[in-house]
Amino acid sequence: MTGAVRIEPGRGGGTGDHRPDPATEAFVAHRRLLFTVAYEMLGSAADAEDVLQETWLRWAHCDLDAVRDRRAYLIRITTRQALDRARALGRRKESYVGPWLPEPLLTTPDVAEDVELADSVSMAMLLVLETLAPIERAVFVLREVFDLGYDEIATAVDKSPSAVRQLAYRARTHVAARRPRKIVSAAETRSALEAFQRAIETGELQRLLDILAPDVVFLGDGGGVARAALEPIVGAAAVAELLAAGLGNLAARSPQLADVNGYPALILRLAGEIDTVVAVHVEDGLVTGLYSVRNPRKLSRLERATTMRR
Repeated sequence: MTGAVRIEPGRGGGTGDHRPDPATEAFVAHRRLLFTVAYEMLGSAADAEDVLQETWLRWAHCDLDAVRDRRAYLIRITTRQALDRARALGRRKESYVGPWLPEPLLTTPDVAEDVELADSVSMAMLLVLETLAPIERAVFVLREVFDLGYDEIATAVDKSPSAVRQLAYRARTHVAARRPRKIVSAAETRSALEAFQRAIETGELQRLLDILAPDVVFLGDGGGVARAALEPIVGAAAVAELLAAGLGNLAARSPQLADVNGYPALILRLAGEIDTVVAVHVEDGLVTGLYSVRNPRKLSRLERATTMRR
């Protein structure tokens, strides 16, 4: 069922005079928000789209006269469906070949302009969220990113408000200990990527060493389908050596800058098809995280931009 949400005629799809009915209007109005909620909870656009399909099927059968806040109710349905999906996704990750990275999204410029939203969907932050339990992740996302009240979140996750407060505190503490120290500007990220791109084009190892932090971590996601490092590579020398060995191949893929998950990233193509996405996290002008996604199943959302909303 992966793909765009299908709004079916006769199931809330519209009225006889071709005007959308209230259920359809409400769903369409909040669709980008709901996708963002699901994606931040799952790190997978394909699974987020499936969650939206399930949300629509349930929403289309709701008694709208009994719904006081349609936005909140839609978020509640989406959250519950995403929590169900997270359990299945967790089982898939357990048998995943090599490191698992979030599915990268080509994002619209307005995502980068919303600094907090861009930070929340960045590769670095999504990897931090991966270390939370699904229920903690849901509470953190709904509270910290979407600013929902504790009572609203309690209804969405089927917990008491006091339990939600405890979950929120635990999740915030966990994230604070692992998240990047500060929000990095897109300009700083772009500068580091341009230096990385020049290193690829010139083949100069020193250019790579100049932009890598001593404790840089490289993660490659091939999913057992495309060639990629099966373990994290740690340290500037080891990462530079790995990259230097493949500089010729990288250059042949004509790297181009693009906005991915709210930040500049490199998209590499082979024979016109997207082959690799390279995203980075930068601190104090140096690359501390280098994320290479090569699994072809995760590259389908990079031909068209995704608009996200809070």
